[in-house]
Amino acid sequence: MSKRLLISLVTLLMLMFSSGVFAADAEADFQKANQLFQDKEYADAIGLYQNILDEGVESAPLYFNLGNAYFKDGDLGRAILYYLKARRLDPSDNDIAANLEFARQFTSIQMEGVKLNPISTFFESVVGPYRLNALAWLSSLLFILFFILLSLRYGFGFRTGILRVGTIIILTLLVVSSWMTSFKYRHDYLTQRAVIVAEECPVYSGPYEQSDIELEAAPGLEVEILTESGEYYNVLFENKRRGWIKKDLIAAI
Repeated sequence: MSKRLLISLVTLLMLMFSSGVFAADAEADFQKANQLFQDKEYADAIGLYQNILDEGVESAPLYFNLGNAYFKDGDLGRAILYYLKARRLDPSDNDIAANLEFARQFTSIQMEGVKLNPISTFFESVVGPYRLNALAWLSSLLFILFFILLSLRYGFGFRTGILRVGTIIILTLLVVSSWMTSFKYRHDYLTQRAVIVAEECPVYSGPYEQSDIELEAAPGLEVEILTESGEYYNVLFENKRRGWIKKDLIAAI
C-alpha cells in the first residue's frame, strides 16, 4: 500500500469516526433540549437548540422545536421564522403547518397599516404542502405522458375520443403542475424572504433614520427583500406596500 493511499484511508476513517461522534453529540443535545422544553425552561432549551444549529446540524424537527420554544418564550417573530424554516425542509408535516397557522393569527392581530394579501396567502396554502422536487417530477412525468399521447394521435393516426379527452386532461394537469412548480421555486428559493423579529420595527420611506415612518410593522410578519442600502433593506409586504427596514430587525428564512 502506497504512503498516499494509507494517508487517505486514515483520513477517511477519522472523518467517519468524527461524523459519528458529532451526530451522537447532536442527538444527545437535542434530547436534552427537548427535556428542558418539557420542564418549561424555554430560554435554556433555545440556547441548546441554537448550539446544535451553530454546529452545522439542520433538520425540520430541530427548527420546529426551536420555533415552539421561542413561541412559549414569547418571541413571536423568531417562532414564525423557525416554523417557516421547518416547513421549507418538510412542507407536508401537519404539526408544522398547524403551529405556523396558529402563530400567524397573533401576527395578523398585531399588525397596523399592513393587511395580508388573501390571493397570495391562498396560492401559498395550495403549493405549501408539496416539496419542490416532487412537483418537478410530477411535471416531468405529465410532460412525457402528454408527448406520448400527441405521438399516438398525430404520429400514429389514433383519433379515438378517449385519446382526445385524455390528451386534454393531461395537458390541463401539466399546466397546473408547471405553475405550481414555478410558484414554489420563486416563493421558497428564488425570492429572498425574511421575517420581522423585533418587537418594534418602524418602516421608513427611505434608507435613513431621518426618513418618514410609513408604518410600524409587527414581529412575525413575512417580507420580501428587494434591495439593500447601508444598514437598511428595502422590503415588499404581501399587500405590495414597500418600505425600508433596518437589517438587524429582520432575519432571513
